[in-house]
Amino acid sequence: MSLPFQSVAILGAGLMGRLLAVSLAQAGCKVSLHEAGSPDAEGAAARVAAAMLAPLAESAVAPVSVVRMGQYGLSRWPELLAPLAQPVFFQREGTLVLWHRQDAAEAARLARVLAHTGAQVPELAPMQTLAGEAIAALEPSLGQRFAQGFYLPGEGQLDNRALLTSLLATLHASPNVTLHWQSPREPSDFSPGSNGQPDWVIDCRGLGARPQWTALRGVRGEVIRVHAPEVALQRPTRLVHPRYPLYIAPKPGQIFVIGATEIETDDMSPASVRSTLELLSAAYAVHSGFAEARIVEIATQCRPTLPDNLPAIRQPWPRVLQINGLYRHGFMIAPAMLDAAMELLTQGHSALATRFGLATETSGDA
Repeated sequence: MSLPFQSVAILGAGLMGRLLAVSLAQAGCKVSLHEAGSPDAEGAAARVAAAMLAPLAESAVAPVSVVRMGQYGLSRWPELLAPLAQPVFFQREGTLVLWHRQDAAEAARLARVLAHTGAQVPELAPMQTLAGEAIAALEPSLGQRFAQGFYLPGEGQLDNRALLTSLLATLHASPNVTLHWQSPREPSDFSPGSNGQPDWVIDCRGLGARPQWTALRGVRGEVIRVHAPEVALQRPTRLVHPRYPLYIAPKPGQIFVIGATEIETDDMSPASVRSTLELLSAAYAVHSGFAEARIVEIATQCRPTLPDNLPAIRQPWPRVLQINGLYRHGFMIAPAMLDAAMELLTQGHSALATRFGLATETSGDA
């Protein structure tokens, strides 16, 4: 890819900041990456995420535009992972959706939503309805516990922390990249395009950008990581429930990420007893092997979210691009956001953004 500029400053080293830094450096751009925190991404929402790539499953809470971005990301992720310095766990073994008998009505409602999504996005692999034997064929340890389920073929997941680490190693190995840790910056610290300044500033700070993007809010999530040698699951599994639909995502090393809670607050305090009990109890109801699991971590984080719960790219000032509002779909839609941003930077417009109905705003002077 030929770039019409030579240098950028990227603010924020979360998922989008690292992806853009790697992509631009690979294209020959000089990249200066500024992060208010440390290299371990401790303050990034991406570190806490389950990193499921499940556009059809997420259509229960996401509009068609996000579903289409997620479907795009499923095929794009392998291309993004291939050149990285370290391997990253990635799979496309589908999503299994289960429910207890008392939640059959909620499952029927979900089935209608997924069928409607499939009609709107025909490129998605169609949902399959399963009985107990078919469930056992996919997940032998669950076939006796659940009589019915759905299988969403082709959906996937990756290891979010391995990805953040591999992106960091790739940046360290690039001669085009300068990394600045404990270095909080905002767009007004730069005069892009001026002598001695970067040609562009790209703001990927998530909630850190609220002083400049006041519509942003935090939506709290709580996630538990456990080590469960007695649990064998091959793919992300979701439990239908009217109040807290649970997900369990198996990661390498018999680590399982368990989550469900979504709270409209930017409170970053530790997880509550109630939500912890609900998550662990629901996980145990899926597989009794979680009774002997060891809790590795109980984490909370707030996802940067815009009023319509949709992502956006905007150019509030000349040569300043802001990318934000990825909400709970960060890993699923990140490839689409990355490629749309690259089109905007190189061409001044983005066919992908139009295709996905992605909000883009411009100052009118690039």
